[in-house]
Amino acid sequence: MRLNTTQIEQTLTQFPAEPIPADHPAAAKLEGLFGDHTFFLDGNGLNIVEPLDKEERNGGPSCVVLNVASWADSSGQSLQPHEPESTDRTVFLEFEEPH
Repeated sequence: MRLNTTQIEQTLTQFPAEPIPADHPAAAKLEGLFGDHTFFLDGNGLNIVEPLDKEERNGGPSCVVLNVASWADSSGQSLQPHEPESTDRTVFLEFEEPH
């Protein structure tokens, strides 16, 4: 799921991570591996958010944080991709009101 700026900000209030900017040199490679997503780095590795089947609150989707690559070692310098693993984190997004 590709998030807009507001949704990224909403995510970061609920999930302490570092978003990878769309213009980052690694972004194209990540999209090639994992699809069109907004990517987040945290202590566990590389994560994406995906909507759950039902909508929850604030008129926006509930999303689960999925870990798609784990740190290869304790240095935090390289990632090891794997099948998406669901985490215990849920993020609630609000839709933006049209201007």
